[in-house]
Amino acid sequence: MGKTYERIDGRLRTFIEAQPLFFTATAPLSGDGTVNLSPKGLKGSFAVIDELTVAYLDFAGSNAETIAHLRENGRITLMWCAFQGPPNIVRVHGRGEPVFRDDPRFKELLTHFPDIDPTPHGLRAVILVTAELVRDTCGYAVPFMTYDEDRDLHGKRFAREDDASLGEYFAKKEHIATSLDGLPGLPLPLPPSTV
Repeated sequence: MGKTYERIDGRLRTFIEAQPLFFTATAPLSGDGTVNLSPKGLKGSFAVIDELTVAYLDFAGSNAETIAHLRENGRITLMWCAFQGPPNIVRVHGRGEPVFRDDPRFKELLTHFPDIDPTPHGLRAVILVTAELVRDTCGYAVPFMTYDEDRDLHGKRFAREDDASLGEYFAKKEHIATSLDGLPGLPLPLPPSTV
């Protein structure tokens, strides 16, 4: 039932780009470290850059586990499920890196997200992922669910922040600069945006 693909194109790309929700999974190298699994949404915050490269916007939050794991070892898996239409699950296993706001690539990467204004969400980084293995499976057990709309709570919460207050918010959180397992997380103080 499962099939392996050499690239993200055609039907796979169309499917991935149509999903309003995806999941990211990362883990530290330590066998007793914390595996992290995060849901990601917000229409327009994900992009297929080319046939082997995808990216998504990493916004303000209470933790920075994905960033910490990627800084340590780069391993990441992204997963999309069909909650409507024919059953399908697509996974992209690959190597990822956080591209921070002061990185020269940051501004160019933002051009891949033309339908979203990242300003009100406390954008921390662009997560850039190079696919090493692309697979799909049946998804027969995934339930039907409907997508109504994005929540506006995240944007409303972080629209009140500027760079200075956002940096203060991150500094107060226990697992932003350092992960649950003690790995380096988001570099603080928060670098100023290049856009």
